[in-house]
Amino acid sequence: YLRNSALVPGIHDGQIASTGFSVLRAELDILPKYLFYYSLTDRFVNHLSKLQRGTSYPAVRDSDVRAQPIPLAPVAEQHRIVAKIEELFTRLDAGVAALKQVQVQLRRYRQAVLKAAVEGELTREWRETHRDELEPASLLLERILAERRARWKAEHPGKKYKEPAPPDTEGLPELPEGWVWATLGEITEPSKEKVSPQDIQRRVPYIGLEHIERGTGKLLGFGYSDEVRSTKTVFHSGDLLYGKLRPYLNKVHVADFDGVCSTDILVFPESHYVSNRYLLYRLLSGDFMRYANLNVSGVQHPRAHFKILSEFPLVLPPLPEQHRIVAEVERRLSVTAALEREVEAALARAARLRQSILKRAFEGKLVPQDTSDEPASALLARIKAEKARREEKRKGRKRESETETPTTGVG
Repeated sequence: YLRNSALVPGIHDGQIASTGFSVLRAELDILPKYLFYYSLTDRFVNHLSKLQRGTSYPAVRDSDVRAQPIPLAPVAEQHRIVAKIEELFTRLDAGVAALKQVQVQLRRYRQAVLKAAVEGELTREWRETHRDELEPASLLLERILAERRARWKAEHPGKKYKEPAPPDTEGLPELPEGWVWATLGEITEPSKEKVSPQDIQRRVPYIGLEHIERGTGKLLGFGYSDEVRSTKTVFHSGDLLYGKLRPYLNKVHVADFDGVCSTDILVFPESHYVSNRYLLYRLLSGDFMRYANLNVSGVQHPRAHFKILSEFPLVLPPLPEQHRIVAEVERRLSVTAALEREVEAALARAARLRQSILKRAFEGKLVPQDTSDEPASALLARIKAEKARREEKRKGRKRESETETPTTGVG
């Protein structure tokens, strides 16, 4: 069902394929491209998909592949069919390439919007209008740190408190008036609220990495805790979820319901001082993803640990401006999302059209038939005769080898 089929080009003649492939070689006058295009049809793929065996790596046998029926056209018509398919696919491929280029441009625009947001460009005019009403973010940061210090001392009486390290601002760009540089570790820290075995039995919503869409902050769905026994972390509505496993996937989401999540996800609680939706867009930006990817540990399961992430410098605007930034970003990205949906719909239509072309081709409806063509039955008869000749030749060699008398020498 992955449709991993390819026509081997001449440059790879005689090379070796993985045992995960079934290698098909056309007989006699069968056009290799005719066979290849049929292997791409829904009919061929769907028939084989029903014959899959295995769970972890479902597969079909070579004999299953070779047992599939194929509508055989006369040799001359095979050439006409392949030529027409390639003519139509060339046009279709050009349209698909243009649509994919639009997708790339939309992704770039998304990153440009996020970059402009954290540089203060989206709220420049709003900030000028409300200059006298905004409390500097430096005071906001002081309150965040003071509240954290007080909470820690209440939970750990008698122990010495270690202040989170401020960012090294050398080389960092100048900020808009009222903004301040801070580290991720200064403005937030992961929740440590864990799930008990009794809580898991309550069947609460569960979010894993697979439920968060890559690079958009959207939730694709969710499961339930009784389906995932390893679930350990609690989240609440308004909390920010960050996928620390494989950070290059860029999976971040702000929850709008309570539940539990995978231990591969960091949970940042909702705050009175920092908008988690502002933080969401900050973590979705390209520079944070690059920073996280450069600071992963582990090979098989690369992770970005919060101790390292906490040192990332980010800009902290006044709280009202954070909310304004979120509104401006979401207004622009809603338009982008609508365009992305249109492009995806167009790509889906192109895929359906591709299958429609193949369907018509192998129903004999894509090109006209020519009564002067040698019938496919004659071609099939020649193929069978040639296979019989090869089999008889093989048996003859086998009989010769069996009747040969071995000789021995005495030295």
